[in-house]
Amino acid sequence: MSEPTPARPVGRGELTARELARWTWRQVTSMRTALVLLLLLALAAIPGSVVPQTGVDALAVTRWKDEHPKLTPIYEKLDLFSVYDSIWFSAIYLLLVLSLVGCIVPRLGVYARGFRAQPPETPRHLSRLPDHTTYETTESVDEVLARAREVLGRRHRVRAADAGADSVSAERGHLREAGNLLFHLSVLIVLAGFGVGGLYGYQGGVILVQGSTFGNNLTQYDDFDPGGLFTPTQLDDFDFTVDDFEVEWLTSGAGAGTARGFQAGLSYREGDGESEEYDLRVNHPLSIADTDVFLIGHGYAPVITVRDGEGEIAWTGPTVFLPQDQSFVSFGVVKANGAKPEKIGLEGLFYPTFELFEGDPISVFPDDLKPLVSMLVYTGDLGLDSGEAQSVYVLDKEDATQLTDDEGKPVRLDLSLGETVELPDGLGSVTLERVDPWIRVQISQTPGKEVALLGVVLALIGLCGSLFIRPRRVWVRARTLTADGSPDGSGETTTVVEVAGLDRSGNGEIAEVLADLVAVLKNEKEPRP
Repeated sequence: MSEPTPARPVGRGELTARELARWTWRQVTSMRTALVLLLLLALAAIPGSVVPQTGVDALAVTRWKDEHPKLTPIYEKLDLFSVYDSIWFSAIYLLLVLSLVGCIVPRLGVYARGFRAQPPETPRHLSRLPDHTTYETTESVDEVLARAREVLGRRHRVRAADAGADSVSAERGHLREAGNLLFHLSVLIVLAGFGVGGLYGYQGGVILVQGSTFGNNLTQYDDFDPGGLFTPTQLDDFDFTVDDFEVEWLTSGAGAGTARGFQAGLSYREGDGESEEYDLRVNHPLSIADTDVFLIGHGYAPVITVRDGEGEIAWTGPTVFLPQDQSFVSFGVVKANGAKPEKIGLEGLFYPTFELFEGDPISVFPDDLKPLVSMLVYTGDLGLDSGEAQSVYVLDKEDATQLTDDEGKPVRLDLSLGETVELPDGLGSVTLERVDPWIRVQISQTPGKEVALLGVVLALIGLCGSLFIRPRRVWVRARTLTADGSPDGSGETTTVVEVAGLDRSGNGEIAEVLADLVAVLKNEKEPRP
C-alpha cells in the first residue's frame, strides 16, 4: 500500500507554472504597474525630443553624427535616432496597453454590478456618522418618508421601499467612477490612435527651392519614414510649386534678428484638378485628401555658376546651404563633376549679411541684405565616379587635391552678389549669380489622428467627471415618539426625524446638503428642481 503524498507546506516551496502566470498577470495589470509604465513611456519619449530623429529631420541626424563621431555608434545601437520605432519603446508601449486593459476590464464589471445595485440599507445608528442631525415634527412617519422619497428622488437614486420600512436610503455620484473609467479608457484610445498612425501612416521631408515643383511620389522625397503596414498606394496624387517665400524679421528690440513669421506661397493641384493657391505657414498645414503638408524650416540657396578651363558651364543652379546657427550662417557644397580638365569641388559658408568683426567673418543679421559666399576649392577625384550613393551636402575630399596659392595657403573664394572670381592655373571661374530661398516641408499621413483626438476629448470629459461629480449617500429615518413615554402610547405623540449623510469624496460639503434637506422636509424652503 503506497503512502499518501505529503501536502506542500503553506508559504514554502516553488510556485507552479499556473501560479506563477497568475501572479505575473496580477502584477502587470495592477494600477501601480500601469502608472509606472506610463511614467516610463513619458521618460522614453524624452530622447525622441532631444536627439534628432531620422523620420523627422534626416539632415539634422546627419549633422549630429558628423559632430559627435564617438557617440554615434552608441546612439545607433540604442536606436536613439529612431526612438519611436525601437524595440524597447514598443515593449513599454505594448505593456502599458496590456496593463490598462487588465485594469479597466475587471473594473467595468464591478462598476456595472454596482450601478444596477440598489443603494445600501440605512445604518442602524445614524447618530454615529460624522454628519447627522435630528428634528421633531407633528407630521406622521408616512408623510415624512413620502416627502423624503419625493425630494431625494429628484437628484438621487432611492432604494425601493421595503414593507414596514421606517427609513429612506438614497445615493448619487455613480458617474464619478464612470469618469474615472472613461479617463483610463481614453488613454487606451489615444494609444490605439498613435498605434494606427505608426503602422499605416508615413512621414517624409523634402527641401524645395523657390520656383521648384514637388510631385507626391517616393522618388521626390529627401527622407521617407513609412509605417510597418504602409503601401505606396496610400500616396495621394498631387503636386505643388513653391511660388514665393517671405520672412518678416524683427529689426529692433531684444528680439532683433528673429523671425516674426514666414510663409510660403504654394500653387497646388490634386490629380487632374484645377490649380489652387495656398499660403503655407507654421502650424497652418496644407491638407490635400488624407495628406498634410507642414512648413518646418527655411534657408538660403545661392545660385552659383562654375565654368571650367574651356569656358563651358560645368555647373549652375541653386545650391542648398544648411543653416549652422540662428544668424543663418550656412554650410554648402558644390560639385562640378563635368568640369575639364579637372573636376571642381567647392565647400564653404554662406553669410546672409556679411561683416568682419575683429578680423573674423560673421553675419550680423539673418536676412540676405549683404550676402557673401566663402568657399575652399578642391580638384581631382571627388568620389563621384565610385558608384556609391553620396550626400549632396558632403564633399569627398579623401582623394581630392586642395588648391593653394604661391605661398602654400588654401585658395579661398569670397564671392559677393554678382561677383566672378577666376580660379588659378586656368581651371575656370566661379560666379555668385543670386540667392534664392528654400523651404523644408514635412509631408505626412496620420490615419489614427481622429482616433487620438477622440481619446483626448474623452479624457477631458472623464477628468471633469471625476473632479466635479460628488458621490454621497443620504438617509432619512422617521419614528414615532410618545410625549409622556407611556408604553401603551396613550399620550401625545410626535415624529422624530433623523437625517445623516456620508460624503464619499471628502469635499466637506455634506453638512450644507443636510441643512438644505432638513429645510425642505420642514417645508421651510422649496426643493431644487
